[in-house]
Amino acid sequence: MRTRSSRSGLAALSTAAAMLMVSGVSAAHPPREVAPFEADFLWGVASSGFQSEGHAPDSNWSRYIASGATADPYRDSVDFTRRYMNDIDLAARLGVRVYRVGIEWARLQPTPDMWDEAAFGFYDNVIARILAAGMRPMLTLDHWVYPGWALDRGGWRNPGMVEDWLANMRKVVQRYSSRGPLWVTFNEPAAYVGTELRTGGISVEEAPAMVDRIAQAHNEIYDVIHRFRPDAMVTSNLGYVAGAETEVNQPIVDRISAKLDFVGVDYYFAPLPQTGEAAQGGAVGGVPMWELPVHPEGVYYALRHYARQFPDRPLYVVENGLPTENGQVRPDGYTRADHLRDTVYWLQRAKADGINVIGYNYWSLTDNYEWGTYAPRFGLYTVDVLTDPTLARRPTDAVDAYTRLIRQGGVEPSYRPTRAPVPCIEIDAPDACAGEGLAEG
Repeated sequence: MRTRSSRSGLAALSTAAAMLMVSGVSAAHPPREVAPFEADFLWGVASSGFQSEGHAPDSNWSRYIASGATADPYRDSVDFTRRYMNDIDLAARLGVRVYRVGIEWARLQPTPDMWDEAAFGFYDNVIARILAAGMRPMLTLDHWVYPGWALDRGGWRNPGMVEDWLANMRKVVQRYSSRGPLWVTFNEPAAYVGTELRTGGISVEEAPAMVDRIAQAHNEIYDVIHRFRPDAMVTSNLGYVAGAETEVNQPIVDRISAKLDFVGVDYYFAPLPQTGEAAQGGAVGGVPMWELPVHPEGVYYALRHYARQFPDRPLYVVENGLPTENGQVRPDGYTRADHLRDTVYWLQRAKADGINVIGYNYWSLTDNYEWGTYAPRFGLYTVDVLTDPTLARRPTDAVDAYTRLIRQGGVEPSYRPTRAPVPCIEIDAPDACAGEGLAEG
């Protein structure tokens, strides 16, 4: 979210990133014709372990939910642990080439001195199913959840957390590197820090140390991955925060930039119309996700921001999607299918303008537990966890839209977005919009 220039990066992180798991920016270019992506473009879907698996073991998040601090109970989420075969089949029918899943540390290592072979067997089966369906796994090592015993040791307050984390992740890498996955070490590190601030895992004063420890863990596991597989592709996806990207994410980017094989970018929202404290406080203090401004043209500028910083690396949109309130029509009238098509247009526009974007994951295949609540719905397939005991997967209008987009390599050359783009400066920071003017159509 947009911040006042006088605020420190830490203050921006502890407010904007605490709520906004991901955020986005804008565009000023008028529409023009675009070409389809080549056949090797990596269309995908994304999910996380804890948010979808159910049957949760003891962890920082299961304890936080048990404390009564969340709006909704967890139950068994969408029960991916028992329905993974069906969900993977749904993804395969879309035609996607990548399926992102999380490998839950808390499930694999229930005590400091014991790993659960049955839990590894579950992930063996998930990965084998993804491969058998003709897709490539994208494996996330840490999506904000860690074992209860690690919390008892202080979590990310504890300097020993890095070695505890690495002890588990080395086993994961050794087991699965031969399967040729794409790797995500930490999901949205800045937002991870913000979430730990929100849940009480760390204090504001401890946030810089957590950033340092995440960077150390990323850099070390990057080397481990490459020892097993020199051609591996590794990233840590960045939740783009329009108006404050440099303040929020640059501290972690500076620490891990040498060890990113591709730049993973997540993009969802533009800032609220207000600026400074009002915008931040609104997002943190009660503006629902489905009421936050959505500007799909912003993904263009999010990609351009990192293309300028990493001209030698490919970029991949690891997460992007549209929230609705319990599956209802959004207040702005935007449909999931239209938002998807509009977003893909701007991805094609980025490619046409020389930005090396190689892939796109839709967040998410199904609705899931959005860190305390089931109200925000992001799924291509909606699931009514609180009201439907069968947990049926019901397709939204975006299922057909995504299937067609994948088959065609994107939108048609003559496609025009349903929402006219606004100037970059209206929804992002001046440094992101430097030199930006209206381009010729």
